[in-house]
Amino acid sequence: MSPDPQPAARSASARPAPVRPGPARSAPARPASAGPAPVRRAPDIRPLMAEFPSGVSVVTAIAGDGAPRGMTCTSLCSVSLDPPIVLVCLGSGSNTLKAVRESGSFAINLLHAQGRSTAELFASGALDRFDRVAWRAEAGDAGPHLTEDAHIIADCSVVGDQVVGDHAVLMGEVRAAVPVRREPPLLYGLRRFSVWPHPVDASQAVRDTVG
Repeated sequence: MSPDPQPAARSASARPAPVRPGPARSAPARPASAGPAPVRRAPDIRPLMAEFPSGVSVVTAIAGDGAPRGMTCTSLCSVSLDPPIVLVCLGSGSNTLKAVRESGSFAINLLHAQGRSTAELFASGALDRFDRVAWRAEAGDAGPHLTEDAHIIADCSVVGDQVVGDHAVLMGEVRAAVPVRREPPLLYGLRRFSVWPHPVDASQAVRDTVG
Protein backbone atom coordinates (compact mmCIF):
# COMPACT_ATOMS: atom_id res chain seq x y z
CA MET A 1 0.00 0.00 0.00
CA SER A 2 1.22 3.34 -0.78
CA PRO A 3 1.80 5.59 2.20
CA ASP A 4 -0.87 8.12 3.17
CA PRO A 5 -0.43 11.29 1.21
CA GLN A 6 1.15 14.09 3.21
CA PRO A 7 -0.53 17.47 3.28
CA ALA A 8 1.00 19.88 0.89
CA ALA A 9 3.02 22.65 2.39
CA ARG A 10 1.23 25.97 2.63
CA SER A 11 2.89 28.93 1.14
CA ALA A 12 3.03 32.20 2.94
CA SER A 13 0.56 33.63 0.49
CA ALA A 14 -1.94 31.01 1.40
CA ARG A 15 -2.00 32.01 5.01
CA PRO A 16 -5.15 33.84 6.14
CA ALA A 17 -4.68 37.57 6.37
CA PRO A 18 -4.75 38.96 9.86
CA VAL A 19 -8.07 40.48 10.83
CA ARG A 20 -7.83 44.21 11.28
CA PRO A 21 -10.38 46.13 13.27
CA GLY A 22 -12.73 48.21 11.10
CA PRO A 23 -13.63 51.80 11.74
CA ALA A 24 -15.48 52.37 14.98
CA ARG A 25 -19.26 52.52 14.55
CA SER A 26 -21.13 55.20 16.40
CA ALA A 27 -24.29 54.32 18.25
CA PRO A 28 -27.49 54.98 16.30
CA ALA A 29 -28.71 58.54 16.76
CA ARG A 30 -31.58 58.92 19.18
CA PRO A 31 -34.34 61.39 18.47
CA ALA A 32 -34.03 64.54 20.48
CA SER A 33 -36.41 64.74 23.38
CA ALA A 34 -39.61 66.54 22.41
CA GLY A 35 -39.85 70.05 23.85
CA PRO A 36 -43.03 71.79 24.94
CA ALA A 37 -45.77 71.78 22.32
CA PRO A 38 -46.03 75.07 20.46
CA VAL A 39 -48.76 77.32 21.74
CA ARG A 40 -51.58 77.61 19.24
CA ARG A 41 -53.31 80.92 19.00
CA ALA A 42 -57.07 80.85 19.09
CA PRO A 43 -58.50 81.81 15.70
CA ASP A 44 -60.06 85.25 15.34
CA ILE A 45 -63.76 84.53 14.80
CA ARG A 46 -64.66 88.12 13.94
CA PRO A 47 -64.39 87.50 10.17
CA LEU A 48 -66.67 84.49 10.61
CA MET A 49 -69.32 86.40 12.51
CA ALA A 50 -69.08 89.34 10.10
CA GLU A 51 -70.42 86.94 7.46
CA PHE A 52 -73.51 86.26 9.60
CA PRO A 53 -75.83 89.28 9.35
CA SER A 54 -78.27 89.75 12.18
CA GLY A 55 -80.72 92.18 13.69
CA VAL A 56 -79.50 94.92 16.01
CA SER A 57 -80.69 95.36 19.58
CA VAL A 58 -79.87 97.49 22.58
CA VAL A 59 -80.02 95.53 25.82
CA THR A 60 -80.90 97.76 28.78
CA ALA A 61 -81.24 97.41 32.53
CA ILE A 62 -81.61 99.53 35.66
CA ALA A 63 -78.63 99.43 38.01
CA GLY A 64 -78.96 99.07 41.75
CA ASP A 65 -78.50 102.82 42.18
CA GLY A 66 -81.31 103.53 39.70
CA ALA A 67 -79.03 104.52 36.82
CA PRO A 68 -80.00 103.36 33.31
CA ARG A 69 -77.52 101.10 31.54
CA GLY A 70 -77.44 99.74 28.02
CA MET A 71 -75.28 98.44 25.22
CA THR A 72 -75.66 97.46 21.57
CA CYS A 73 -75.95 93.71 21.13
CA THR A 74 -76.23 91.47 18.07
CA SER A 75 -75.78 88.23 20.03
CA LEU A 76 -79.46 87.40 20.45
CA CYS A 77 -81.31 84.20 19.71
CA SER A 78 -84.40 82.22 20.67
CA VAL A 79 -83.85 79.25 22.99
CA SER A 80 -87.33 77.98 23.85
CA LEU A 81 -90.95 78.75 23.00
CA ASP A 82 -92.47 77.13 26.08
CA PRO A 83 -91.42 78.71 28.31
CA PRO A 84 -90.39 81.67 26.14
CA ILE A 85 -86.61 81.93 26.66
CA VAL A 86 -84.14 84.08 24.76
CA LEU A 87 -80.36 84.31 25.00
CA VAL A 88 -78.11 87.36 24.92
CA CYS A 89 -74.34 87.64 25.36
CA LEU A 90 -72.83 90.64 27.15
CA GLY A 91 -69.19 91.50 27.75
CA SER A 92 -68.03 90.38 31.19
CA GLY A 93 -66.72 93.81 32.14
CA SER A 94 -69.69 95.85 30.99
CA ASN A 95 -71.74 98.08 33.28
CA THR A 96 -74.85 96.77 31.55
CA LEU A 97 -74.09 93.23 32.66
CA LYS A 98 -73.55 94.48 36.20
CA ALA A 99 -76.93 96.23 36.14
CA VAL A 100 -78.64 93.10 34.79
CA ARG A 101 -77.20 91.06 37.64
CA GLU A 102 -78.25 93.66 40.19
CA SER A 103 -81.82 93.91 38.92
CA GLY A 104 -82.32 90.33 37.73
CA SER A 105 -83.94 91.56 34.51
CA PHE A 106 -83.25 93.25 31.19
CA ALA A 107 -85.08 94.73 28.22
CA ILE A 108 -84.36 94.00 24.58
CA ASN A 109 -84.92 96.94 22.22
CA LEU A 110 -84.87 95.75 18.60
CA LEU A 111 -83.86 98.77 16.54
CA HIS A 112 -85.61 99.84 13.36
CA ALA A 113 -84.04 101.24 10.20
CA GLN A 114 -83.82 104.77 11.61
CA GLY A 115 -82.00 103.62 14.74
CA ARG A 116 -78.51 103.34 13.32
CA SER A 117 -77.19 106.38 15.21
CA THR A 118 -78.53 104.88 18.45
CA ALA A 119 -76.83 101.56 17.69
CA GLU A 120 -73.55 103.38 17.16
CA LEU A 121 -74.06 105.48 20.29
CA PHE A 122 -74.66 102.47 22.56
CA ALA A 123 -71.66 100.69 21.05
CA SER A 124 -69.35 103.66 21.64
CA GLY A 125 -69.06 103.61 25.41
CA ALA A 126 -70.28 107.21 25.70
CA LEU A 127 -71.28 107.98 29.28
CA ASP A 128 -74.12 110.32 28.29
CA ARG A 129 -75.85 107.88 25.95
CA PHE A 130 -79.19 108.04 27.79
CA ASP A 131 -79.10 111.84 27.63
CA ARG A 132 -79.08 111.67 23.84
CA VAL A 133 -82.02 109.35 23.16
CA ALA A 134 -85.69 109.16 24.08
CA TRP A 135 -86.44 106.49 26.66
CA ARG A 136 -88.68 105.60 29.55
CA ALA A 137 -88.61 103.12 32.41
CA GLU A 138 -91.97 102.64 34.07
CA ALA A 139 -92.93 100.34 36.91
CA GLY A 140 -92.75 96.76 35.72
CA ASP A 141 -90.35 97.48 32.85
CA ALA A 142 -87.30 95.21 32.86
CA GLY A 143 -85.09 98.04 31.64
CA PRO A 144 -85.23 101.35 29.79
CA HIS A 145 -87.43 101.29 26.69
CA LEU A 146 -86.01 103.15 23.68
CA THR A 147 -89.41 104.26 22.44
CA GLU A 148 -88.26 106.23 19.39
CA ASP A 149 -85.62 103.84 18.03
CA ALA A 150 -87.09 100.37 18.65
CA HIS A 151 -89.71 98.62 16.57
CA ILE A 152 -90.39 96.01 19.27
CA ILE A 153 -89.38 95.77 22.93
CA ALA A 154 -89.24 92.69 25.17
CA ASP A 155 -89.03 92.59 28.96
CA CYS A 156 -87.13 89.60 30.34
CA SER A 157 -86.36 88.05 33.72
CA VAL A 158 -82.96 86.39 34.12
CA VAL A 159 -83.26 82.61 34.52
CA GLY A 160 -79.69 81.68 33.63
CA ASP A 161 -76.27 83.32 33.83
CA GLN A 162 -73.08 81.57 32.76
CA VAL A 163 -69.65 83.02 32.04
CA VAL A 164 -68.13 81.69 28.81
CA GLY A 165 -64.75 83.12 27.89
CA ASP A 166 -64.87 86.90 27.97
CA HIS A 167 -68.68 87.10 27.88
CA ALA A 168 -71.64 86.19 30.03
CA VAL A 169 -74.41 84.14 28.45
CA LEU A 170 -77.74 85.30 29.87
CA MET A 171 -80.99 83.37 29.57
CA GLY A 172 -84.06 85.55 29.88
CA GLU A 173 -87.67 84.47 30.22
CA VAL A 174 -89.76 86.91 28.20
CA ARG A 175 -92.52 88.55 30.24
CA ALA A 176 -93.80 90.76 27.42
CA ALA A 177 -92.91 91.45 23.79
CA VAL A 178 -94.99 94.07 22.04
CA PRO A 179 -94.43 96.00 18.79
CA VAL A 180 -93.85 99.71 19.29
CA ARG A 181 -93.80 101.02 15.72
CA ARG A 182 -94.06 99.44 12.30
CA GLU A 183 -90.65 100.09 10.71
CA PRO A 184 -88.21 97.87 8.80
CA PRO A 185 -85.60 96.29 11.10
CA LEU A 186 -82.02 97.51 11.26
CA LEU A 187 -79.48 94.85 10.27
CA TYR A 188 -75.73 94.50 10.76
CA GLY A 189 -73.35 92.30 8.76
CA LEU A 190 -70.14 92.46 6.72
CA ARG A 191 -69.11 95.23 9.14
CA ARG A 192 -71.81 97.63 8.04
CA PHE A 193 -75.41 98.51 8.74
CA SER A 194 -78.23 97.79 6.36
CA VAL A 195 -82.02 97.75 6.29
CA TRP A 196 -84.47 94.91 5.84
CA PRO A 197 -85.11 95.06 2.08
CA HIS A 198 -88.76 93.99 2.04
CA PRO A 199 -91.78 96.12 2.95
CA VAL A 200 -93.25 95.75 6.40
CA ASP A 201 -96.88 94.70 6.71
CA ALA A 202 -98.58 97.84 7.98
CA SER A 203 -101.87 96.03 8.55
CA GLN A 204 -100.64 94.52 11.81
CA ALA A 205 -101.74 96.29 14.95
CA VAL A 206 -99.18 98.40 16.77
CA ARG A 207 -99.36 99.17 20.46
CA ASP A 208 -97.59 102.23 21.80
CA THR A 209 -97.15 100.79 25.28
CA VAL A 210 -95.65 97.56 26.49
CA GLY A 211 -98.04 95.63 28.70
